Amino acid sequence: MKKLLLILTIFVSLQLTAQHTISGTFSPAKDYKWLLAYHLKPGTQNFIAETAVKNGVFNISIPENALPGTYRLVYAVPQEQFYFDVIYNGKEDITLAFDATSGVSFFTSKENILFNTYFKEITDLEQRITDYYTSGNADKAAFKNLTEQMEHIQDSYEKKSAGTMANHFIRSNTPYIPKEIQSVNAYVEGRKAHYFDMMEFDDPVLQASGFLTDKLLNYVFTALPLQTMTDREMQEAMNTNVDTINEKLAAVGDPYKMHLFYSLWTQAASSGYNSTSDYIYNNYLKKLASATDNKNIVDEIEVHNRLRMGAVAPDIKWKIDQKTFALNSLEGAEHYILVFWSSTCGHCLKELPALHHKLKDVSTAKVVAVGLEEDDVNWKRESAKLPNFEHAIALGKWESKYAKTYNILKTPSYFILDKEKRIIAKPENDKEVVEFLERK
Repeated sequence: MKKLLLILTIFVSLQLTAQHTISGTFSPAKDYKWLLAYHLKPGTQNFIAETAVKNGVFNISIPENALPGTYRLVYAVPQEQFYFDVIYNGKEDITLAFDATSGVSFFTSKENILFNTYFKEITDLEQRITDYYTSGNADKAAFKNLTEQMEHIQDSYEKKSAGTMANHFIRSNTPYIPKEIQSVNAYVEGRKAHYFDMMEFDDPVLQASGFLTDKLLNYVFTALPLQTMTDREMQEAMNTNVDTINEKLAAVGDPYKMHLFYSLWTQAASSGYNSTSDYIYNNYLKKLASATDNKNIVDEIEVHNRLRMGAVAPDIKWKIDQKTFALNSLEGAEHYILVFWSSTCGHCLKELPALHHKLKDVSTAKVVAVGLEEDDVNWKRESAKLPNFEHAIALGKWESKYAKTYNILKTPSYFILDKEKRIIAKPENDKEVVEFLERK
């Protein structure tokens, strides 16, 4: 009997420290070769494990000491685009299938099945309510049926997920459910007014996931008035939403707040909402970056702002026979092409002569070629072969003033400016420069 108890004790202990796995398939199999797993933390992530994907099949072992939380599985680059998240509670293996078209499906894992089925069902019902309004339906019974279904789904999944990590997400996602039929404007205003009712910003489970970030991005960029707006009016509405976000984050620490506002800035900047990205940066992000010692983010944003589409290109100066010339004082062209090159760069010595030849009869374009050089010996010889270009030299190469001002990471690098010297294109090579000018 004692021996049996000992065996049972050992068995239980082994269960408590057992290593768990995330396994499954990718389709189409030929498109996937590797998989990385990261454990998400508030505002950051830690690498956990990696594995090969062979014939579409993978099995990734989670270390025994890995803590419960949200895990990000990355399957391609750029990593911030090609991933999906799973909930790992430290108690169960996870099996899944990922399809490039339909996304991820789970076969085992109570946590992830609850999470996925809840969000699919609640999203479907929200879409049906949207369809109800857009179709012009006025059937009160139909509307009541939809809201009752939504109440039932929310209540049932909160009960079914009690005690799980998924419950944190389900409760915080509680949707706005009107008690009676409303006008479409009243419904939209109600959704916005009650968007944050159940959201717990200080919940460590939510902070260590992409949930709060996604919810805030959705609020800022989609919780907008229904009426037709100009771009300026739309971005002003977004700025108001940003202010609301700041109020809701009052009790959140600066490091995590920094992460959230940086995510908002990134979305605004990548979408071309320059007024809103500037508003986020100037009113919130710059101060947070200073408070959290994130000078690198300030530098990144300032580079982005001075080189973004529509920005006036930073000035460049050069001398010819002791006379100083400047980019901002050039006149007489419809387009100006800046090319940063080096006389020791093989690609440059192929592309610049080709560009010089293509543009020799194009009077509406002027080229300013900025040589990133260690000295001027070779530069003088090579630049002399391109007499139709204006030539500036930046000694110090990658550490030179102009290389840093224009954030040059490779040569050649191109910028196309309009006649007011505003940046309007960033071609990858000489052929794209010519193609752009031919379209104009």
